[in-house]
Amino acid sequence: MRKTLVILALSLASSASARSSDAVITLRNDAGMVVRLIPFGATVTQIEVPDRNGQRANILLGFATPAEFHAKNGKVSFGATIGRYAGRIGGARFEIDGKPVMLAADDGPNALHGGGTAKFDTRQWTVRARSTRAVTFTLDSPDGFQGFPGRLQIAVTYRLIAGNALRIDYTARTSKPTALNLTNHAYFNLAGEGNGSIRAQRLQVNATRYVATDGGGIPTGAFPSVVGTALDLRTPHALGPGIDSRVPPMGEHGYNHAWLFDKPLGALAPVARLDDPASGRTLTIETTEPSITVYSGGYIDGQDKGPSGRVMHAFDGVALETEHLSDSPNHPDFPSTLLRPGQVFRSTTIWRFGTRPR
Repeated sequence: MRKTLVILALSLASSASARSSDAVITLRNDAGMVVRLIPFGATVTQIEVPDRNGQRANILLGFATPAEFHAKNGKVSFGATIGRYAGRIGGARFEIDGKPVMLAADDGPNALHGGGTAKFDTRQWTVRARSTRAVTFTLDSPDGFQGFPGRLQIAVTYRLIAGNALRIDYTARTSKPTALNLTNHAYFNLAGEGNGSIRAQRLQVNATRYVATDGGGIPTGAFPSVVGTALDLRTPHALGPGIDSRVPPMGEHGYNHAWLFDKPLGALAPVARLDDPASGRTLTIETTEPSITVYSGGYIDGQDKGPSGRVMHAFDGVALETEHLSDSPNHPDFPSTLLRPGQVFRSTTIWRFGTRPR
């Protein structure tokens, strides 16, 4: 009998722990903004902000329940924290201090978002601190995870700040020299999730140069001018014509490109702006990072439903990933992603929401 009670108690404790680990964390401010998150992948699952008429809607692609994020988010990473290395590393290898680092190729011969099947977006993070307006997730990543050297201790804090804005602060420390590049993989649709394509929404990127890549998405080392290309977004442009143009450097899957900012390295500054003419919602992005990757969701396969119950299709959302450049460990002239013991990795990105008149 006692053994049965012990087993039952352990089972109940395990179930409670599972429920706790899957709990949705909700942040709110006084201006009508609501942010929902889960520890799995340190993921932002929904953001509700008002339109020009004060009507709130969720503007992130994703799933309706934590269980669906667990089951499906490995293939799309909706709203998740990406690591250890956001973007691609050519040949799934690089060197640190003359020593080779070998990763698991998962994107042809290259490593995408660190390589392999185990990535930060599928890890269970720990909730370290939370309030009605902020939450901090932490992850202890062991030495050798994805092939990267060093035990990595990471914290990601999401905090609502003035101006209907969500601030994301990343910090990390390592036990060995390693490469690190973190970002969030939210897909935005300012018309509201379930309201179709983002083609009519307008994007501006404050950059005069884009990152040239080879056929596998690996940077060549060149940073051509955006002038005369579909990547010239120095003024607001509807996403549709660029997505549909297929004029080089565009392809059939639309935007999946990176820009190098002109701002000083490490300075927190506005770098991009997305707006939806129909709803009036706007998103201004500020970051300390040197680059942004814009991915217009061209590979979304139409197999999954979002929280609205509607199927998500290609070009129903756009990811705006503030980060360092792909393959930086193999390009000594790129902004460095090297982190050494005793150093603290710090990165900040702010998503600032607003409205504009019709």
